[in-house]
Amino acid sequence: MSIEEETLVTGATGLVGSCIRAKHRLSSQNDLREKDVAESLFCQLSPRYVVHCAAKVGGLGANMSKKGEFFYDNIMMNTNVLEAARKAGVEKLVAFLSTCVFPDVVEYPLDATKIHQGEPHVSNYPYAYAKRMLDVQIRAYREQYEVNYTSVIPTNIYGPRDNFSVTDGHVIPALIHKCYLARERGTAFEVWGTGSPLREFIYSEDVGQITEWILKNYDGEDPIIISTSQETSIRDIVDIIVSALNFKGKVVWRKEKPDGQFRKPSDNTLLTSLLLEFSFTPIDEGIEKTTRWFEENYEILRR
Repeated sequence: MSIEEETLVTGATGLVGSCIRAKHRLSSQNDLREKDVAESLFCQLSPRYVVHCAAKVGGLGANMSKKGEFFYDNIMMNTNVLEAARKAGVEKLVAFLSTCVFPDVVEYPLDATKIHQGEPHVSNYPYAYAKRMLDVQIRAYREQYEVNYTSVIPTNIYGPRDNFSVTDGHVIPALIHKCYLARERGTAFEVWGTGSPLREFIYSEDVGQITEWILKNYDGEDPIIISTSQETSIRDIVDIIVSALNFKGKVVWRKEKPDGQFRKPSDNTLLTSLLLEFSFTPIDEGIEKTTRWFEENYEILRR
């Protein structure tokens, strides 16, 4: 039996989960915030391997306006999934953290030793703390129960099957949708902030391939940062989106709106030392693929 036939993916219809091959796939219809639901599903499916992608996620606006929801939903899902996996005898588990877990004030580049060295950024601290507790729970379970659980820390993921909400989506999908609407309505394309913040973006299919490799080959306790380690400004992202969608209108920068954290460069040394020949999808190519999927699936995508 192949590893895919014995693998369960949570959040399987989402941005990353949809890129990971597995026989058992849990979607948002399975409420993992409920302990009994999680344990029943794991008992019924008896997976040997688990990739835990399920999370309540969103962009800057959503993180600032739904702080309680982001903390509660994520900490309950994470707690229940790990405990259900332990009780079901799961042999290997890979869980997703986020670069939001890192402190706002920290020495760069970011690496796994710095997760708990200070307060996260004020704009998304509830989500960040919930994700930090996933790291704590994994370490505690490894020490007490000797389970083979580990985690990954991807930088800003984008790609098909994302949430393209203009209010709750992450930066690239939200900007794609806003630019599309401006093009269709003949209006200006308004963007929050100055465009100066820098982010490390990574295409979802790259994350899926790397995660599958980690599930099969990595048993270490240290989280692996999944990153290209290449920073791109929000202004450059906007330019790429404008070109990909053939937008001919005016771009307006709402400089009175918050920029969020300026930059958070990461150290991907552990990843690149393990995967010597992996080629990341260039940002312009990835955004082109994403905008094409967005336009072809506009009527059915999450927005």
